[in-house]
Amino acid sequence: MTNIVGARAVFGVIVPSTNTVVEHDYWRAALPGISFRAGSMYIPNPVMGDDDDFRDLLGQIRASIDTAVRDVLTAEPDRMVMGMSAETFWGGIEGNANFERRLRERTGLPVTTGASSCRAALRELGCRRIVVFSPYQPVADVEVGRFFTEAGFDVAEVTGLRCPTAMDIARVDPDRLRTVVAELDRPDVDAVVQVGTNLSFVGLADELEAELGKPVLAINAATLWHALREHGFDDRIDGAGTLLREH
Repeated sequence: MTNIVGARAVFGVIVPSTNTVVEHDYWRAALPGISFRAGSMYIPNPVMGDDDDFRDLLGQIRASIDTAVRDVLTAEPDRMVMGMSAETFWGGIEGNANFERRLRERTGLPVTTGASSCRAALRELGCRRIVVFSPYQPVADVEVGRFFTEAGFDVAEVTGLRCPTAMDIARVDPDRLRTVVAELDRPDVDAVVQVGTNLSFVGLADELEAELGKPVLAINAATLWHALREHGFDDRIDGAGTLLREH
């Protein structure tokens, strides 16, 4: 339900309690009449140093998401936006569809997830062959690759930064991200895709697009774009990539 600061829409945003980047990226867009109400999923043990740790982290997300959603619903939002990505890729196309269905049934609201947003964005941009990077461990990168493959994309490579904790995701510096993109990019690739919402990449992705001459898709830009367009808003944003500036 709209209000004075969200005269056009209020978007509920679900984030892990360790995440410091999603809300920053959304508010930085300075969208008039759109406000965001975040709900946190409590992460008591943010370690993600190996595959088992990552599975445990995902378990913490699953255990706390209902409470985060409950809290956000008290603000009477118009749409739910998932400011966390790994769970939305898990189980491929079917897993994502089931996740979205549960949220729609739980909230009665339209839902934006990272996986569906990236799929829609790549189709909008006309990309087929992609490379992907994440802050994850291999067990999660397999799921990311599975989703994109099942969605009809030719996935040339998926690589993870293997961040040791959930907070360390937000500490990855631009130089390392530039190196990762340079190692992944190749002439036969249509787009570079970044997943992992606590990775600060939106501004750098915009710079890299100009340098590489191809789409460089940051997941936080994709989810914001999807939420806006699916909600009927055509706002164009500079400095956040081709997707939000031209589509």
